[in-house]
Amino acid sequence: MYTSHEDIGYDLEDDPKAKKTLKPHPDIDGGWAWMMVLSSFFVHILIMGSQMALGVLNVEWLEEFHQSRGLTAWVSSLSMGITLIVGPFIGLFINTCGCRRTAIIGGLVNSLGWVLSAYAASVQSLFLTFGVAAGLGSGMAYLPAVVMVGRYFQKRRALAQGLSTTGTGFGTFLMTVLLKYLCAEYGWRNAMFIQGAVSLNLCVCGALMRPLPPGKVENCPREEEPCALPAYSTESVKSGPLGITEDQDRLPGNEETGCDLQAQECQGQTCDRKNMCAFQVLKTVSQLTVRVQKGFGDWYSGYFGTASLFTNRMFVAFIFWALFAYSSFVIPFIHLPEIVSLYNLSEQNDVFPLTSIIAILHIFGKVILGAVADLPCISVWNVFLIANFTLVCSIFLLPLMHTYASLAVICALIGFSSGYFSLMPVVTEDLVGTEHLANAYGIIICANGISALLGPPFAGWIFDITQKYDFSFYICGLLYMVGILFLLIQPCTQMIEQSRRKYTDGAHV
Repeated sequence: MYTSHEDIGYDLEDDPKAKKTLKPHPDIDGGWAWMMVLSSFFVHILIMGSQMALGVLNVEWLEEFHQSRGLTAWVSSLSMGITLIVGPFIGLFINTCGCRRTAIIGGLVNSLGWVLSAYAASVQSLFLTFGVAAGLGSGMAYLPAVVMVGRYFQKRRALAQGLSTTGTGFGTFLMTVLLKYLCAEYGWRNAMFIQGAVSLNLCVCGALMRPLPPGKVENCPREEEPCALPAYSTESVKSGPLGITEDQDRLPGNEETGCDLQAQECQGQTCDRKNMCAFQVLKTVSQLTVRVQKGFGDWYSGYFGTASLFTNRMFVAFIFWALFAYSSFVIPFIHLPEIVSLYNLSEQNDVFPLTSIIAILHIFGKVILGAVADLPCISVWNVFLIANFTLVCSIFLLPLMHTYASLAVICALIGFSSGYFSLMPVVTEDLVGTEHLANAYGIIICANGISALLGPPFAGWIFDITQKYDFSFYICGLLYMVGILFLLIQPCTQMIEQSRRKYTDGAHV
């Protein structure tokens, strides 16, 4: 999304020489910025945390509807996938309505999806109520939470994103325990109904996402330099004829003009009120039309115009990586509860679930990796790639572990290394800049959504054929490695092209 200088935290200040200088906004890296971190933290708890705990409900759905693992897994994967796939389209909502309204609407839709799912009569109906409705609402609340943290932080952006996204780990741990308790005490249907009520807190989180206020216009230092006129809002309009304000009344000639218009068009206060209502309606419609046109124009140019993000080849390589990466992280959360039962480790897993180990180490991973990436002597890209290599190696080793202790070690590695998710907005911004962060990150999470959408059903389909989950981890790990190679090859290719151009230019000289 293309943002103005107010959005990215800088206001313009006029000086006597009519030069515009930038000064940092007081809320950048402090003040209300930490409320953005808190709001984003709870959004991650309520959205990503609950989605990572869907393995609990997946077991309940298998027992309730007696469908195949591949078909049942589509419910969870649809919710996760749509949450991320709708990212580019949510960028249009953000351009038009702003982050606050988008997040509040998303909270309402998400809650409605959970509540309707409590009355589902089949797996197919869950596809619509939970997969589509709850997933769409989650996407509308999730992207604004990430974008607002990026707008409010400059120096400590990686740490802020790391702290806010730790909500995924906390949420996974808390929601797993909560859903297990609710399902045991009230059944899975009432559990989903209660979770729908809890999800209404997304509206509160969205209400905290206030935009950065624009800077105040300085007084003109010279008489010959025109000053900006104050903008009159609808609240400043009096109940006088045709909305004439006090300031306007003091201008010469306005008194006679107001009397003439009143005599010609209105003969009482009732007519004045009707004109005021009509004026306000027309003004609101006009402002909304302009906002929609501008928002759509910015959104369209970011994807298909001259400033298209797809002209950045490194960003395209990043998209290919995202297509293969996320499924390797999602599959363990969905299928680990059943894997431990196949290994006869349910008693040990009930004491301390493996998914909770991933969640706890995921918290530490995000904070530590975010703090390390903010160090001046450390490259964010190096931290990002090392964490990816660690995660893909853990995925390859997971099928070889058949004891609780060995699985716990691998899950700890998966949780810590997956903390690189906190670096994704920072890496994305390094590639495309702050102006295009919302559009670019929307594309990245859309690619992650496709990966999350196809990963769990693919693993369930492989199990239905082979009666093992091993091959699904090997295949997903191999695809993940291919995505990492895309990130490594593209910079090398650019360096070779630059060297060749320099050599060619030198030969011509």
